[in-house]
Amino acid sequence: MGEDMDRSSVPDDTPSAATVSPPRTSVHGCLGGDAVADLLLWKRPTFSLSALLCVSTVWFLFERAGYSFLSLVANVILSLVAILFFWAKSATLLNRPLPPLPNLEVSEEAIEKITCVVWTWINPVLAIGHDIAIERNFKRFLEVIVGLWLVSFIGSLFSFLSLVYTGVVIALTVPVLYDKYQDRVDKKVLAAHRFLLPYLTKIDNVVLSKIPISSIKQKKKE
Repeated sequence: MGEDMDRSSVPDDTPSAATVSPPRTSVHGCLGGDAVADLLLWKRPTFSLSALLCVSTVWFLFERAGYSFLSLVANVILSLVAILFFWAKSATLLNRPLPPLPNLEVSEEAIEKITCVVWTWINPVLAIGHDIAIERNFKRFLEVIVGLWLVSFIGSLFSFLSLVYTGVVIALTVPVLYDKYQDRVDKKVLAAHRFLLPYLTKIDNVVLSKIPISSIKQKKKE
């Protein structure tokens, strides 16, 4: 008895299930764990900063400086051709090495990598179409409708280039911030999910209750 009382009087230092935080998610692994993940998470700051500066420069030239795509491409190619021509001429006259041009061809490995990237993007889209058209997934249908409406609404507020630029800036800032403050963000998102879950369930039940499921079943039986 004395031993049991002594044991019960000793405070338990083990954390309860409510205080134990969920394990951290590897953002680098979720993003693929390759060069793209390193770029988005600023694992190589010089590479990420260069990408951000390039995108910002392109956005400034098209949106603020008034350049069009064709005029910019023509001016860049014109400058490169002129530089290479005069470099080659001066190299011939001064017995200097010619411009170190790389092998200007697309390898089969590059084509395979591009195909793999396109394949990983197209298959989920086709799966969503299959769920809507074949499986008649009403929830997925509502998600697609709301998502496309949001894209249309946002596209009416900004130009396409500004929208792409905003997306690139978000991609270069949100993942690294989430990786740094993941615990705080997860707690806020979990609290918001618990608060909104009853309302979302009610809306889902109301919408599904208005669908004539019995008539659909009768048509399938016929």
